[in-house]
Amino acid sequence: MSGETNLDRLIAAMSADLVEGLYVFATVEGDHDLSGVAPRMLFKEAEGTTYILLKSEAEELGLTYEFPCRMITLNIHSSLEAVGFMARIATELAKHNMGVNPVSAFFHDHLFVPDGREDDAMNILNELSKA
Repeated sequence: MSGETNLDRLIAAMSADLVEGLYVFATVEGDHDLSGVAPRMLFKEAEGTTYILLKSEAEELGLTYEFPCRMITLNIHSSLEAVGFMARIATELAKHNMGVNPVSAFFHDHLFVPDGREDDAMNILNELSKA
């Protein structure tokens, strides 16, 4: 198992980077060809394939999208088996009336927060890591 599992160490050692760009969520049904797109994430569900991609890419492709958001990367290698890390972060953001769509990859966790609330989210995350 790689990555940190201790919740206190994860919170204390994390730092956050705001990633450039405005992202959106778009869902495509069936075998729609999006071969020219480099999404940050895609996930296949029964109803279609969800893409997280730049708003400009979605607009170029004429895709219907939702949730214009900013991406924050947490710079700590959390284990995929870490318990409570995303829950703790989501709880802190919820205390400030902010929803979040977290995505966990192998090395890092990424938060998609509403566009316009990215500075609030960064401040909340910085305060959380100092507590």
